[in-house]
Amino acid sequence: MELLKKLCEASGVAGREERIREIAKENLQSNADRITVDTLGNLIALKKAKAGGAEPARKVMLACHIDEIGFYVKHIDDKGFIRVVPLGGFDTRNLFARRVLIQGRRDVIGIMNPCGRPIHTLKEEDKKKTYEVDEFFVDVFMKPDEIKEVIRVGDPVTLVQPFYDHGEVVSGKAMDNRVAVWVGLNVMKNLGPDSVFDVYMVGAVQEEVGTRGAGPSCFGLDPDIGIAIDVTLACDTPGVEPDHAITRMGEGVAIKIMDSHSISHRGLVDSFVKTAESNSIPFQMEVLPRGGTDAGPMQRTGIGRPVITISVPCRYVHTVVESVHKKDLQGAVDLLTAWLKSPQEWS
Repeated sequence: MELLKKLCEASGVAGREERIREIAKENLQSNADRITVDTLGNLIALKKAKAGGAEPARKVMLACHIDEIGFYVKHIDDKGFIRVVPLGGFDTRNLFARRVLIQGRRDVIGIMNPCGRPIHTLKEEDKKKTYEVDEFFVDVFMKPDEIKEVIRVGDPVTLVQPFYDHGEVVSGKAMDNRVAVWVGLNVMKNLGPDSVFDVYMVGAVQEEVGTRGAGPSCFGLDPDIGIAIDVTLACDTPGVEPDHAITRMGEGVAIKIMDSHSISHRGLVDSFVKTAESNSIPFQMEVLPRGGTDAGPMQRTGIGRPVITISVPCRYVHTVVESVHKKDLQGAVDLLTAWLKSPQEWS
């Protein structure tokens, strides 16, 4: 779990994914035949198909987005308080009294809080108030002149949270979607020389602001099949009806049927189910009413292609305590590795 810890604790909001890209690139040096970075910043690593297979080998794109939700600095007032603009979907109930890291000319730690009085002096009606992101500010406890030497408008801001190993479960910030990067890196390692496909692992940028990176990389690669790797909701917690759980943590990797952005190719769904069953890999089927993955842009780019999403169930998504089960993580690696090593019928 050290690699996942390193990935999760590093900062990488949409448009500023360079720290994550470098961690992944370093890990891929001995597990890829070619590594490139495109003009948008997508990391593209190729693992060639084994010799003696079909010529030319079919191409599979594994989309593992590397960005996380966060903010950019949008204003610094004359007292040194910093205002931000969000990158991705936040529930503001999770933003009270949070440490944040600002990537300025050097890293600066600050405290995020909403404007207004402390609870001791609030009126009763104000205690029920809900806040918008633009009502939050960051306090870095520095003089305005000192701040301007280090921080400027446009600097990225990420929430700070240590990675924690609970035994069977790990939790922290940015499991969405450093989990997919971890899965992709382990799949590339496990494939060795045995893939029946040319596999392109793409560390896609800017997914959290509209799945922007995967489409252009898919256009350039023109793969035969697109596979998105992502987390999905595990709402198997108190207060949620069982039919709204989506998935259940610890009960296996999820094979997605549909979400708001794509409907998985039926042949690919059947093929992954067959692979899971024949390799005794626990799995569950996923139907996600809202939300989407990089499968959407891969499906629609150019003339289109069959796509599917393989998901890791995650509790508390888009918070700093996103939590995943180690068995589900390993199940995703095992399923993708087994599928990519075997000739597949998926049409």
